[in-house]
Amino acid sequence: MSSTTASQEELKAHRVPLAWRDQCSALLLPLNVCRKEKYYLPWECENERHAYEKCQYDE
Repeated sequence: MSSTTASQEELKAHRVPLAWRDQCSALLLPLNVCRKEKYYLPWECENERHAYEKCQYDE
């Protein structure tokens, strides 16, 4: 299993709030990029959102 924690430099570059910098932070970065590219449409980025939410649930 690959690491799900992003580096502090990556998190700072993506302006991730401190409260969201947890064990699943590496999954949050591509999710936020996808959301911005798809204009936050709820039916887009389902795979990324599911992976992030599953990580949060497991933690």
